[in-house]
Parts: sequence; C-alpha cells; structure tokens
Amino acid sequence: MTGKKSIVIVCNLDTRGEDIIFVKDLITGRGHEAILLDFSMEEPPPFPGDITTEEVALRGGLTIEVVREKYRSDRDTATNNQIRGAAAIVDDLVRAGRVQGIIGIGGGTSSLVATSIMKQLPFGMPKLMASPMAAHPAYIDKYVGTHDITMHHTVLDIVKMNPLLKAQITNAVGAICGMVEMTLGTNFSFDKPCVAISSFGFGEMAVQTALGMLEEAGFIPVVCHAQGKGDKAMEEMIRSGAFSGVLDICIGGVMENLFKGNRDPGSARLLAAVETGIPMVLAPCGLDILSYGGRPDMLEKTKNRPQYVQDALRVQVRTTADELRQAADVIAERLNRAKGPWTFLVPLKGWSSLDKEGRPIYDPVADAAFVARLEEKLDDPARVKKVPLHLYTPEFARVAVDEFVRLHAGSKAKAPETTET
Repeated sequence: MTGKKSIVIVCNLDTRGEDIIFVKDLITGRGHEAILLDFSMEEPPPFPGDITTEEVALRGGLTIEVVREKYRSDRDTATNNQIRGAAAIVDDLVRAGRVQGIIGIGGGTSSLVATSIMKQLPFGMPKLMASPMAAHPAYIDKYVGTHDITMHHTVLDIVKMNPLLKAQITNAVGAICGMVEMTLGTNFSFDKPCVAISSFGFGEMAVQTALGMLEEAGFIPVVCHAQGKGDKAMEEMIRSGAFSGVLDICIGGVMENLFKGNRDPGSARLLAAVETGIPMVLAPCGLDILSYGGRPDMLEKTKNRPQYVQDALRVQVRTTADELRQAADVIAERLNRAKGPWTFLVPLKGWSSLDKEGRPIYDPVADAAFVARLEEKLDDPARVKKVPLHLYTPEFARVAVDEFVRLHAGSKAKAPETTET
C-alpha cells in the first residue's frame, strides 16, 4: 500500500444506511479515509453523512425541503439539483487534493447520480460504481459514456445486508481500494507530441505497424478503438487538446452513424479535427462494412449482401455503392470545412482485411463509387491520394505515417510561436 488515500462514497443514506456503513468500515479498515457524501432526497437519513444532503441540496441551488417536495412531484429536478450540488462539492475536494478515488453504491438513482459526478472528474482518477444496474443494456451508455468509469455488477440489489450481497460489496470496495493504492494519478506529462490513431481489427496490421513508425518519427501514438465509444472518445479528446494530430485510418463510424450500425459513434465523427485544425490523415477502413450482429431485423433486411460472421454478436455486412456515395457526401462536406491540413489516402487494392480479392466482402466497384463521389464533392480533390496498395499492409502504414509527418511538419512551421507547448 502506498499511504493513506481519501475515497468519496456517493450514497443515499435514507434507504441504504446500514449497507453504506459497511462500505465505510471496509475502506477505513484498509487504512484509507472514507468521506460519505449523502444525496438523500426522499426522507431524512438515519444519521448524517460527512457531507450532508442539506449541504448537497444548497450547493445545487435548492433547500433540502424543496428537494424532498420535488422528489415527489418533479423527480428529475430534484435529482439534477443533487447531481449539480454533489459534483461541485467533489470538484472542490479534488482541487484541494483531498480526494484520490470515488465509489458509488446503490440502484438506479444512485448509479445516475454517482456516475454523473464521476464524468466530471479527471481522466485517471479511480471511479467505481457498484450496482445491480451495472449491466443494464438500456442504461449503461448513460452511466459510462466515453469516461473511464468501472462498473461492478452486484447482481443483487443493495438492500439489507446478507452473505451474498456482502461478498459483492466487499469485492467492490477491494477494487476501489486497489485502484487508489496503485493509481498513477491524473497528471500526465508528455515529452513528445501525442497522435491519435483510430483502429479496429480489420485494419489492425496497418495500425500496429504505424505505431512504431510514429515513435521513430518523434511522436507518442495513442490508439483509440473505433467501435463507437472509442472513436467518440477520441473526438472528445481532440477537442480537449490532447492530440497534435490524428491518423484516422478507421473512419467507418461515419457509415455506422448513417445506417445505424452497432459501432455508431454519433453524428460528430471527424468534426473535432476539422474544427480544431489539427493535421489529419484519413483512410477508408470500415466504410466497407456495417456491423449488424445481434440485430435480426437488420440482418434480414441485408440478407442478400455478402456477410462476414465473427460470432453471434459480430456480423459484418458489405456496404453498397449507394451507401458509400452517401458517406462520401457527408465526409466531403466535413472535410471542406477543415481548418487544418488533411489528406485522404485511398488504398486501391482494398480497405480492410475483409475487403480484398478472393474474399466475399471485396467489392472494388462499390469502393470506386465512393472515391468518385468524394472527389466530386471535395473543394480540393487533389487531397485525395490513391495508393496502389492494400490497407492491411505494413507498406500502407509507411505511406500513411510519411504523409502524416509531412502534414504535421508543415502545420508546425506555419503555427505562431506563441502556440507552441
């Protein structure tokens, strides 16, 4: 153990007081400080938290009496008030260096309140939510989103201690204690510029090869998994200034968003780099397929297309020329607004490990339709560079990295000295 740490316990003591005392005792027994933050909204708690629900309510803007009245008539307003107040208090504690981790314990409301607070905390700070809602498919995206929150599925509701529930809470507390004891903290320093790289399995060879090449060129590559959440997180991190450029090899999220595939990152894909002006090199990996695994309706709708079945949850369906033209329209519209330098590389021998001669997904005619429409719609079609290679090769990685290094050097040369970090 690396010394005493402070852990905030986000809880509603009015309904779960006994269980929360057990959590606090486990944490203090491990040698750490436990800070009970109570956001109770329904009834007065049996005992006060270290941070009381009255304090939380007032910091959110309402008195606790108003919160309790709203809880019965306008629960959303009451909940948002407690989230607002609790988040502000925890932020104060973090800024003062008094908190090294946070854990939430409870059901649906506790999960919403605690994870909403966690989302506002720095990347790298240990965050854990123990809840029977942790695996609920309708809510997990709301709880976690693109943030580094660990969800512990208790299976059982956090009501009335029993041997099975005790085992799950003990595991959860052990996890947060282990995190705060081993955490690297939230202050990250880099002695070289960081570059984001989008990646997923069907473009992995190019990405893996590019990593070493980027390091040799003086960059720190950071891989973002383009499965929907990973590329959405990449967009957010670009906006936060985390990266000085992006090697966006796997941009299939644009297609997934247009046609509601499983890897949909939302409607803002590519826009962070476009609007912030960081240099970017793009490639079409992922535009050749749509992920419809576990979706009987969509698989039935596309049953006459070539498919690649990885498993029951991962079925890739070939995109059509018309779908690719629609994607080209969206991509061109976004790239035409780019504030910084960019290049779109088109590997002429295939866009992914599935899109190659001899494999069912291979469709050079559809691929060519995309390229033609992209060049038609771009203000500067010369930025599209056709490469006589397959994307899933080390040779393509070499081309992509060399092009990125060229763009980055040109961007750096044009930047005023005051922007250097």
